[in-house]
Amino acid sequence: MQLVLAAKYIGAGIATIGLTGAGIGIAIVFAALINGTSRNPSLKSELFPFAILGFALSEATGLFCTMISFLLLYGV
Repeated sequence: MQLVLAAKYIGAGIATIGLTGAGIGIAIVFAALINGTSRNPSLKSELFPFAILGFALSEATGLFCTMISFLLLYGV
């Protein structure tokens, strides 16, 4: 029983590593927005919706990792 509990904790910890990727993805999206806006400020209104879409997709992967972590901890 102790081995199963330890495996659940290890699996949940490994599942949360995906949150690092989500954080890096969000940083890259907004760095690209700042870079694009600084190069051509008139395109800000066209670039911002794409940045929000990229933010949402990156955040969704982080939420999926968190969901899997909680499923491993409390569902199994």
